[in-house]
Amino acid sequence: MPSPIAFIIPALNEEAALALMLDGLRAALDAAACADADVVVVDNGSRDATAAVAWKHGARVVSEPRRGYGQACLAGIATLSSETQIVAFLDADGSDDPEDLVRLLAPVRSGEADLALGSRTLAARRVGAFTPQQAFGNWLATALMRLFFGASFTDLGPFRVIRREALERLRMRDTNFGWTIEMQIKAHRAGLRVLEIPVNYRQRIAGESKISGSFTGTVRAGWKILWIISKYGLLGDRSD
Repeated sequence: MPSPIAFIIPALNEEAALALMLDGLRAALDAAACADADVVVVDNGSRDATAAVAWKHGARVVSEPRRGYGQACLAGIATLSSETQIVAFLDADGSDDPEDLVRLLAPVRSGEADLALGSRTLAARRVGAFTPQQAFGNWLATALMRLFFGASFTDLGPFRVIRREALERLRMRDTNFGWTIEMQIKAHRAGLRVLEIPVNYRQRIAGESKISGSFTGTVRAGWKILWIISKYGLLGDRSD
């Protein structure tokens, strides 16, 4: 039966972390009276048992072999029911704490906000959860958003909740590392009511980060974020 709330979880080779993450999410959904939420794991071309684990733990599995975080998010969105009114995004590695779910959902469900962003920098983080390269990249990106757009954000964290109508207005396009910053820049330009809410941030349950876990991933993500800022700031792109 269609649910008014959907969770989109991009996953690439996350079989080791996904079971615990999904079980924690289900417990949080029960506590938030959202047991009927549509939990969508987008298998982004995994070579392991990510899809099987997701299905076994109650998620709806969508296959998107074209690699890219944004590509996976777009694939998940494309499968949502017309009844879906609120869309949440979180990572599959267990670094996002499902217990924060109630606080992120509340302002969007009540109509207080169009977009609720989980800020990892506004709350205490467990030692080792935020790598130095993540901290620097986050600081640089948010500083540049203030400079070029006057947008006051503290984080580019993946844990976020948005009204479906607002999400559609943003006309998201990025297919990889620029997804989160594209959403925030467009939300600011569109005048959406945005709230940043402190969230717990933990080390991933298992496996290695596709971004901060490698030098190549870090460089590619940093370059893409700078490109997105240049596209919408320095180049003044308003086509989207």
